[in-house]
Formats: sequence, structure tokens, C-alpha cells
Amino acid sequence: MKKSYAVLLFILFFTGIQAQNKVNLLVGTYTTSCDSKGIYVYEFDTNSGDFKLKNSSESVVSPSYLSVSADNKFIYAVNESGAESTVSAFGYVPESGKITFLNKQKAMGADPCYIINDGENVISANYSGGNISVFKKTADGISEAKQVIQHTGKGINKQRQESAHVHMVYFSPDKKYVLSNDLGLDKVFIYKYNPNSQKEVLTLKGSVDVKAGSGPRHLTFSKDGKFVYLIQELDATLTTFSYDKNGSLKLIAETSILPKDFKGGTGAAAIKISPDGKFLYVSDRVDANNISVYKILKNGNIELVEQLSTLGKGPRDFSIDPTGNFLLVGHQYTNNIVVFKRDKATGKLTDTGKRIELCSPVCLVFAKN
Repeated sequence: MKKSYAVLLFILFFTGIQAQNKVNLLVGTYTTSCDSKGIYVYEFDTNSGDFKLKNSSESVVSPSYLSVSADNKFIYAVNESGAESTVSAFGYVPESGKITFLNKQKAMGADPCYIINDGENVISANYSGGNISVFKKTADGISEAKQVIQHTGKGINKQRQESAHVHMVYFSPDKKYVLSNDLGLDKVFIYKYNPNSQKEVLTLKGSVDVKAGSGPRHLTFSKDGKFVYLIQELDATLTTFSYDKNGSLKLIAETSILPKDFKGGTGAAAIKISPDGKFLYVSDRVDANNISVYKILKNGNIELVEQLSTLGKGPRDFSIDPTGNFLLVGHQYTNNIVVFKRDKATGKLTDTGKRIELCSPVCLVFAKN
């Protein structure tokens, strides 16, 4: 009897460990170029790098960026479709991966490309519209936009900066501010965040200029919140700012992610920091199709570790699993996600040979199982 009880305890313990190794990988896709249902949910093993499809949405139009609620019960997505673009809310059951459409609202700006949420609001960055939309969370999903902030102006690149192009909205670590990159204006805007306001959820605090023609795209905060790293899409500049709790940015360094003597097109895309805060990763598209790995020094400066091919075309987004064991790169044009093993000590990446094949993956988000 004691032996049987011991075996049962071992099985329960082992099963618990296995469960802890599993997380969900949510993938947003474009649905116009190949056969996609929209949002996909995979179970991902953070020990082995193995995966399996759990579920998917039904006929969701181009959910090119996703945001999961803090309680893991809802998914919010932009539906990138020109002037017809919307923002959608879904119910989400992480255990089964089931996704249930709740409602959608007009994005109030063409081609939304980024979305964030907290306990009160959902906020989208609308690229072609050059504006920011704020939606109130409701029991049934989201309300109509209760605030729309329009950016105006243009930059020096006549093809890409003919008008404002808001490419990101991003909470500061303390949620007191929302930072917004405008590719068209070469500016990073800082908005004071008033979550419970009826009309003025975002109020402008100020903005900082970046190099003319560089096209700011995405940013991320250092783990201690003292530095901000910004990647600029048009010329592959990587900019480091110091950041203080009053929402102020101060430029302290600039570098290029382009390999020495590189010839060809560039389209810098995603920027992420490892869970331990020690390494910074940046992807580049067009002809480069690579990822750069940087070590973050104590003073916030960065030091190049390596650059390597992402083994596909169009690495628009990538994500590091919560344990830091793996980095997954989604390729918009070669229709797959490449799984890299990550060395936590050096930050270096190694191809595992594992591939998730699916149509035009452009957003990767890890969430609890």
C-alpha cells in the first residue's frame, strides 16, 4: 500500500512539473495572402521546444497584433484592413485554447498595427490613419472609441513619411505613461495615462525627436525601467534613451544594426529583451532577414554579441518564452515560425530545426497555459 501511494505521489509530482513547462503561444496572422483563420493557439513546451496546435479563431480578418488581458481571459486584436479596419475583443480559455468572438469596433484610423490593454482600456496605434484610438473595456468586449488622438505632419522620406504613421503604443513600467512611436514624424510621443477619465485618457506630456528619416517603429524598456531601446525601421538605427519616472526620455546613444558593408534593403521590425533583462534582440527584414543579439551593460549601453539569419523571409515579429529557453521568429513571407534555442549565459541562438508551419505569422505572444 505504501509503495502504491509513493508511486501515485511521484506521478502527480511529475505531471505537475510537466504542466509547469507548458505555456500557450498565440499567433496573429495576415489572412489576405494565404489560407488563415486568423488567431492560432499552440501549446509550447519550454523544456523541449515541442509544440502542438490547440485551437484557432474562426475567420478573423488579419489580426496582425494581439494583446492578452492580465487575467488571461480575453484577447484583443487589431484587424488590419485599410479604411475598413477594426479592433476586436475575444473571450479566451487558455486550457483549451478556445477563442470566442465578443465584438468589434471601428478602429477610427486605417491599418492599426499595435494594441495594448490594462484593466480599464484598450489602446490601438493606427499606422495609415496616423492616430491613436482608446476603447473602454465592457462586459461584452469593448466600447466605441472614446478618444482619438490625431498626429499631423510629415518627414523627409517622401515615400514613407508623407504623413503621420503611428506604429506603436506602449505602457511605461508603472503604467503612468503611454509612449507612442510615429514613423512618419520621426518622433516618440509621451502621453500621461489617465485610465478612468471619460474623454481624456491620454494627455500629451511631450515628445522627443529622433534622427530625420529614421522612422521609429518599436521600443522596449530595460528590466529596471531606467532605459528605453528604440528600433527605427527605415534606416536600421537602434537608439538608447535614459528614462525617468516623470516620463522623460534623454538620448544617450545611437548605433546601426546593419552588418558591416551590408548592401541591400532594410526594414527593422521587432525589439525584445530577455526575461532576465541581460540581452536585447532586434530583427531586420527586406534583404537582411536577420536578428541581432546585444548584451545589456550595467550603465544601459549595449554590446553586440552576434548577428545571424532568421532562416526565413520577413521576420516581422519574434518572442522569447517566459523561461528564456527559446526564441521564436515568425516569418511573414515564408509562412513559418522558426524555433531557436537560447543560451541564457551568452544570449546566443541556435537553430533547433523545429518549425511551425502556418500562413503569414506576424505577431507572437506567450501566455499562461
